[in-house]
Amino acid sequence: MVHHPLCESTVWETLLLKGKMPNGQKRVTFCGAGLLSLISALTAAVALGTQFWVEGSLLCKTGAQLVNASGTELEKFIGHIRYGIFHGQRLRECGLGGRNFQITFFPTLLGVIPASLHVSVILFTAAVIVFALVAAGFFMFNAFGRPYETLHGPNGLYLWNTIACSCGFLVMILFTSEVKIHRLSEKIANYKEANFVFKTYTEIFGYSFWLVFACAMMHCINILLIRLAGIQFPFSKSKSTALGDGGADLMY
Repeated sequence: MVHHPLCESTVWETLLLKGKMPNGQKRVTFCGAGLLSLISALTAAVALGTQFWVEGSLLCKTGAQLVNASGTELEKFIGHIRYGIFHGQRLRECGLGGRNFQITFFPTLLGVIPASLHVSVILFTAAVIVFALVAAGFFMFNAFGRPYETLHGPNGLYLWNTIACSCGFLVMILFTSEVKIHRLSEKIANYKEANFVFKTYTEIFGYSFWLVFACAMMHCINILLIRLAGIQFPFSKSKSTALGDGGADLMY
């Protein structure tokens, strides 16, 4: 069978119009999504370096029991704590005035905290930064370059954003389990305390923790933007459609 050159040219143009070479609207959409990915990477980097992941107060249980403190007297035995992934601060209150301490996880607290969980939080936060930057680069490549099949085209856009989003949620789950299940605040407070026992009085997640959630949501928005640009989700095409486009995909 003889292939007419005009037919081959028509197939090539059809492939370009199917999303491989974005038009003006897709270009703007991809640029916006790339900017969101870049913001996500910067936000995750800021969250990683700050000490506002957890904020709370600690009750000096031993001191309060010694004087049977209650009501307003109890405030003299309530200190404060604030920490992130690498460092933090603690105000120790045991009825004789407050004393400030610096918290450093590496290498000081590695023998006290659940180190594997803590390192996993750091690694997955770093993964959010890396894959967000990769997603930003691929968005720009799809907007202004000539993308081709596999990971450089639409499948790559879905893949990198899904990985970055999943890593963000994993960071939140792992850090929550470290703080709530393993009682991280109490382990930090009772480090090298021979005479007093501290218990968590109040504890909330700070804005740095929610910055990671914002990063994950940015990549969820990016996935929606990719779909709104007219690109089908991976594996959503029917088998007959895939068989019909097989020859064209090989040409592409």
